[in-house]
Amino acid sequence: MLIVLGSVIARSDTFDEIQRFAREHVDRSRLEPGCLSHAVLADLEDPMRLVFVERWTDWVTLGAHFQVPASIAFAQRLNQLSAAPPEMQVYEAALSAPPRVAASR
Repeated sequence: MLIVLGSVIARSDTFDEIQRFAREHVDRSRLEPGCLSHAVLADLEDPMRLVFVERWTDWVTLGAHFQVPASIAFAQRLNQLSAAPPEMQVYEAALSAPPRVAASR
């Protein structure tokens, strides 16, 4: 499984547009093959920053996502509207059970 973490810092004059555009991107991405989850969240410490959290099955489906014309247009538009270049990191992950914690008395 892949975990994608991304963020964008909007300008005050572009925040509403980025928020709408991001929501459309999230809704569309959730329908793509291999998308396990996709969300955009508000950063409580920086009200102009939106954070993207995505889970994808593998590199093939994530690569296909990056080639969707609407995804390319989304990235280009974010670059135009943001206060700084958007950031993105991709992590490979595996599900694991949480460690057992001994009950305290």
